[in-house]
Amino acid sequence: MRNKLIILMMVFLLALPACAPQATATPAALTQVRLPLGYIPNIQFAPLYVAIEKGYYREAGLEIVPDYSFETDGVALVGAGKLPFAVVSGEQVLLARAQGLPVVYVMAWYKDYPVAVVSKMAQGIKTPADLKGKKIGLPGLYGASYVGLRALLDSVGLAEKDVTLDSIGFNQVEALAADQEQAVVGYLTNEPIQLRAAGYQVDVIPVSDHVQLASNGIITNEKAIAENPVLVHAFVQATLKGIRDTIANPNEAYEISKKYVETLSSADETIQKKILAESISLWQANPPGQSDPQAWDNMQAVLMKMGSYANPLDLSKAFNNDFIK
Repeated sequence: MRNKLIILMMVFLLALPACAPQATATPAALTQVRLPLGYIPNIQFAPLYVAIEKGYYREAGLEIVPDYSFETDGVALVGAGKLPFAVVSGEQVLLARAQGLPVVYVMAWYKDYPVAVVSKMAQGIKTPADLKGKKIGLPGLYGASYVGLRALLDSVGLAEKDVTLDSIGFNQVEALAADQEQAVVGYLTNEPIQLRAAGYQVDVIPVSDHVQLASNGIITNEKAIAENPVLVHAFVQATLKGIRDTIANPNEAYEISKKYVETLSSADETIQKKILAESISLWQANPPGQSDPQAWDNMQAVLMKMGSYANPLDLSKAFNNDFIK
């Protein structure tokens, strides 16, 4: 009788795990992250949309909410510790640090500075030296376009006084088409493609063909790196997965992006896919996300020559390549 009781007890105990609730039944809570992108919803953000849709951020414990606010808002919020990440242009990092904001660039979005000077072929502007005496339209005397143009002029010994700058807002395509400007400054992923699609023959001078500058990238802040490096690493790695998938399968990325860019379904698909293809050429790097120290040296030299700040910054604190590994 005693042996039978022992056997019954053993059977009962072995059955308990099968009846117990499983740990995977309740999903872990996700950390919501509002991510400033500094621009409108656009196919240029396809890797982020891919990473969201395929669950790469979710696997990292994150829920990403794209925020299309103005770029400097994101820099200020990350610098103040209000948000953990933002996508910004490279010069914004150094300008912020010069003002005491502890932002840190942790992943290059583009391998090259994406700004270029565009002109109609009839103008004969083939090199930076050909810009002398020309009227050049740009959004304003601020931001990546302005810094890129100043670097381009400086590369051939030209100063701002050697050209005529015209602040025209984001109307570069219309202004050049109407011959209101002899050249305009814009992004490789936008203005040249739009102008060619409209039938104009244009010359394009990429800034990166003449000087390497720190390009657009992802920033966080010193506190996040010190106190939550796992979060920073998880976010960067999920983003890099999105970039790799977009490069590997652009058609899939395009279809995914339609869910996040309301105007994409009704837009000219040929133009939008050319924008995506140009973006892919800027994402292709070895390794993806790597930040070039020389590009930061060059950026600081340009900004200081422009009088943006007086004393050199410690650039080793401005960017960090550890999280792309």
